[in-house]
Amino acid sequence: MSFPWAREYTPTNGFMKFMDERLPLPRLVYNAVGAGYPVPRNLSYMWNFGVLAGFFLMLQIVTGIVLAMHYASNTEVAFATTEHIMRDVNWGWLIRYAHANGASFFFLVIYMHIFRGFYYSSYKAPREMVWLLGVVIFLLMMATAFMGYVLPWGQMSFWAAKVITGLFGAIPLIGEPLQVWLLGGYAPDNAALNRFFSLHFLLPFVIAGVVILHIWALHIPGSSNPTGVEVKKESDTLPFHPYYTAKDGFGLGVVLIIFMMFVFFMPNALGHPDNYIEANPLSTPALIVPEWYFYPFYAILRAFTFDFILPAKLWGVLAMFAAILIWFILPWLDKSPVRSGKYRPLFRIFFWILMLDMAALFYLGGAHAEEPYIMLSQIATAYYFLHFLVILPIISSIEKPDPLPYSITEAVLGSDDDAALNAKADSAA
Repeated sequence: MSFPWAREYTPTNGFMKFMDERLPLPRLVYNAVGAGYPVPRNLSYMWNFGVLAGFFLMLQIVTGIVLAMHYASNTEVAFATTEHIMRDVNWGWLIRYAHANGASFFFLVIYMHIFRGFYYSSYKAPREMVWLLGVVIFLLMMATAFMGYVLPWGQMSFWAAKVITGLFGAIPLIGEPLQVWLLGGYAPDNAALNRFFSLHFLLPFVIAGVVILHIWALHIPGSSNPTGVEVKKESDTLPFHPYYTAKDGFGLGVVLIIFMMFVFFMPNALGHPDNYIEANPLSTPALIVPEWYFYPFYAILRAFTFDFILPAKLWGVLAMFAAILIWFILPWLDKSPVRSGKYRPLFRIFFWILMLDMAALFYLGGAHAEEPYIMLSQIATAYYFLHFLVILPIISSIEKPDPLPYSITEAVLGSDDDAALNAKADSAA
């Protein structure tokens, strides 16, 4: 979106003029996150999660590079080098705990970012590409996190790698060759560890590249906002800096306090104790689970327990991937002309039911594969797909939304007479 009232970048000294003419990086930054980028004036703290996600991505890249300097991707010494980092490398314990807990916080803020997108329909036109690139980022994050989980080569690392790669074996015809190709053999070993380490190191930079595309796509239509009403005039916006840099800075400070509480006082609370036992192919853990941020999809995977045309295992694999891939078509499933859930009373009810369903899947993914958890997983999985494929399209067709404000200014400051007159003129025309 073009904002005619956006502030133009004006170099203030000879050096900045030189840079602006030859390598206009200051202009790029100014137009992307400075006073030259107007954003809706009514953004709440729910819009902080994009910046928080960017911070944790940078934290993961920096701490990951340092950890890679001391890690050896060899099954004979991988577990020992992890302990070496913790005990012998200067500040190694801090870097590793920051990296491990940073992954959890990265997923936490991304989940909040996604759920905010669900509620405020951030996937609707003209921001479909922003949403689609966001889903690609999430898929890349999942692949990166899974490979990182394997690297410490503890008990849970080994068995998670064996179980998850074993899922590909359920694919007809190509499943077993694909599984062998992924592992470099018939079981997780040196070849698999080397491959996972290489990809785990590479993919964060790929994620960073897609994030740049994500931000670029966002700057074309501009940011969404809690009302779902598009920007109409200058009074609807504020410069990103200093207003939202201050707001994002405050939000980041609060989250960092919580993050440091985990790093310094309970660094293993989000991990699994079995991963402090060296990998042993002859000893199967009592409960094999992935990291907590995979729990909903793991619950969906385990919900299929009987064969129907296809093997149950294959149904589980298909459903697990479909649970994320369905987000790609979300902009076309929700046909309501109103974006914000604030003005969609029926949608709002079913949104919170979906959140309860997701909470149930989070819990069930970490539970034992036994009754009543299997039955509850099946119910929660059925509702998850029912919501997106049936309930959401029906709601968007039959729902009568509440009246929208004429403009963002009216939503923030009250009556906007100019906007009201323009709306009446449009109605008369």
